[in-house]
Amino acid sequence: MTLAVVHSRALDGLAAPEVTVEVHLANGLPNFTLVGLADTEVKEARERVRAALQNSGLAFPHNKRITVNLAPADLPKESGRFDLPIALGIIAAQGGLDLQRLARYEFAGELSLAGDLRPVRGALAMALALQTQGPPARALVLPAASAEEAALVAGIEIHGAKHLLELVEALRPDDPDNPTPREPLPRALPPRIGTPPTLPDMRDVKGQSGAKRALEIAAIGGHSLLMIGPPGTGKSMLAQRFAGLLPPLTAQEALESAAVLSISGGFRAEHWQQRVMRSPHHGASAVALVGGGSPPRPGEISLAHHGVLFLDELPEFPRAALEALREPMETGRITISRAARQADFPARFQLIAAMNPCPCGHLGNPQRACRCSPDLVLRYQARISGPLLDRIDLQVEVPALPAEAMAAAPDGEASAPIARRVEVAQQRALARQGCRNAQLAGDALDLHCALDTAGAAFLRSVSTKLGWSARSFHRVLRMARSIADLAGRPAIATADLAEAIQYRRALAPG
Repeated sequence: MTLAVVHSRALDGLAAPEVTVEVHLANGLPNFTLVGLADTEVKEARERVRAALQNSGLAFPHNKRITVNLAPADLPKESGRFDLPIALGIIAAQGGLDLQRLARYEFAGELSLAGDLRPVRGALAMALALQTQGPPARALVLPAASAEEAALVAGIEIHGAKHLLELVEALRPDDPDNPTPREPLPRALPPRIGTPPTLPDMRDVKGQSGAKRALEIAAIGGHSLLMIGPPGTGKSMLAQRFAGLLPPLTAQEALESAAVLSISGGFRAEHWQQRVMRSPHHGASAVALVGGGSPPRPGEISLAHHGVLFLDELPEFPRAALEALREPMETGRITISRAARQADFPARFQLIAAMNPCPCGHLGNPQRACRCSPDLVLRYQARISGPLLDRIDLQVEVPALPAEAMAAAPDGEASAPIARRVEVAQQRALARQGCRNAQLAGDALDLHCALDTAGAAFLRSVSTKLGWSARSFHRVLRMARSIADLAGRPAIATADLAEAIQYRRALAPG
């Protein structure tokens, strides 16, 4: 046998399309050719595979012309995930593996020069692709660490291996002269989920009852939030404790979040079913936030899928980076387009942002005088465009507190009782409409955010006076629905509308 076929998978955004690795051995001048739109990392597999086979005591066909084709030819291939299928293909083409047994599996893994298997990115994405493919599905063979990660996906067969020789032993052909039973491939088990890390507690933040109330409402409805206040008032502390108010992820949400993190190599088993919180520095570029590169990789907004994206010092971010957030905030997805290809990534994140009111930071601070001119304040606040500000639901002031008031203030309310209230209110919304309030749209918005005559007249009057867009009008309705859910009211009251309106007035869009 001089031709062998091994099945594997590539990564294309969050998808994992199937790749067929064809290995052909022919007579002629010794050569090792790798074709199929492979990037540099894949082409370097030639040297890794050669050394791994030799150091594992396996035969390498030095006197043959080796041709490896990665099909389909028009799909870009990257990373070292094809080392293992290429090595197995070379062994199989020499007659060292049972081809029928080999066809039952898909393989991915990077090889060390000694033949050890190293983890690969995107193990969860490959497992999810197999799950959606449906029966009859092949089993997936991965390095041990990656196999544990992939085993979180139910309904598919996952095997893990630590060395190339384990696979060669399990897949060798039957030999009448050697009746020794072969060692089966071990089934992979999901990683042990230990005690999750302790999150910062809201009890540590003294005072700031208005900002805490806004965070609770944002947690209930999935609303975005902007906190404005002088330095040192607790904006970052509040934001860092926000994730502790959110209920755990559902199993499906946890898989979606973990799959994106797996692509970037950032998945951690101890964080399973916990909301991710991403806090990029304000020097981050638009590509760092929304994703990009070649091949396209997910950015911070996708890595925060089903979690929290905290942008501190919001006006200091590059304008292009902030403007790139506008569409994903509405759609929950980001499409990265390049000349040769496109990649789709989920981006259903919850934005929490913080900023100073002016360049010196002390506008409205009773403790220190502001040194900024009115024109300078306007220019600073105008770094956040009107369209972006229009998409941020709650905009609250976090005032500076006198030292005496801080010293005398008792400890704040702990995160646990707030989280229980959030979960109860969010369950009301999910039972009523099947989604969080921030995602209400169309007929569902009209149905579940219906107002009585007095409430409708009040909201129309305020909207006309403040010159709101239709987006602002609808966002106030969604916030009022969350406030009513927190209070346990089946319908939105005028008081709920009045509170929601106050959360849209900290900054004027500009």
